Amino acid sequence: MNELHRTERTAQTEIPTTIQVCETDVPLRVFARDDALRDDLCLAIVTGVEGPSYRPLGAAMVISETGHHWGTLSSGCIEDDVILHARGALASGQGKRLRYGRGSPFMDLQLPCGGGLDITLIPRPEPLVITDALAGLSARRPIRVTITRDNRLVSGRLARGAQTGGQTFELHPRPRLVIFGKGPEARALFEMANATDIEAVLYSPDINPETEATPQAYPFTGPGWPDTVKLDARSAVALFFHDHDKEPPLLAHALSSPAFYVGALGSAAAHATRERALAALDLPWERIDRMVKPFGLVAHARAPHAIAAGVLAQVFEYAKLD
Repeated sequence: MNELHRTERTAQTEIPTTIQVCETDVPLRVFARDDALRDDLCLAIVTGVEGPSYRPLGAAMVISETGHHWGTLSSGCIEDDVILHARGALASGQGKRLRYGRGSPFMDLQLPCGGGLDITLIPRPEPLVITDALAGLSARRPIRVTITRDNRLVSGRLARGAQTGGQTFELHPRPRLVIFGKGPEARALFEMANATDIEAVLYSPDINPETEATPQAYPFTGPGWPDTVKLDARSAVALFFHDHDKEPPLLAHALSSPAFYVGALGSAAAHATRERALAALDLPWERIDRMVKPFGLVAHARAPHAIAAGVLAQVFEYAKLD
């Protein structure tokens, strides 16, 4: 859920609105081309929502001079018109704001949901802002950008010393799902996650590097946490071992990290056993209690794909930006 922090006023200045948004809703990576940035693109961002909306505040499209586009702003109601205006903004070099639905001058473009959308067009955004944003997201750090009142995009460091007003967007890196385990459940979750915007990686004893060259899938012999895997606040960890003896060191590491989701397959009895094993490793109970239970949203699922689908849905639920 995207949370809109209301603007506060002081005697000196206006604190911009801050909107939390995931990079999966903002296709900024389209700007990157080899060693340079594309300069033929317009950024179109949802900067206002009145009533129900298909897309969240901060969702964006990127549109080229030729009309090619990436991302969505609605369920298909306004995209063609936004593309037309974006091409005009690229030709003129001037940003602009559009209103659709409730209160819009475009009477032939009503939104079926009955709401209203404000879209801000930013042609050829400042390259340094895009470079900073891409670098931060690649390093899996949240980054902030601000849309000023004159429809420019500025980053935190460019905004310092200037009273920009407008709206600030905090972009968070896409969720990353680290999967450990053996058997069809782990593989099914890995494949499903890769079909979404989640960045997935699989460590499994089933993987033979001599016969399999699947990207982001690695052999795992244990017992400890792989040195190359770093966890952050946008990371999730899922374990699928039928031999639960392999779990304690992995769970202890994950539960001591900032990861937003840590869970493991098993019965209630297996969960109680792993809690005792973690306590024996002197892991504090407040960390042990971070383990997700029940594991997955499909109760009593037994088919591998049903289990995997339930876990993936649960990861998406936990990954919401509050």
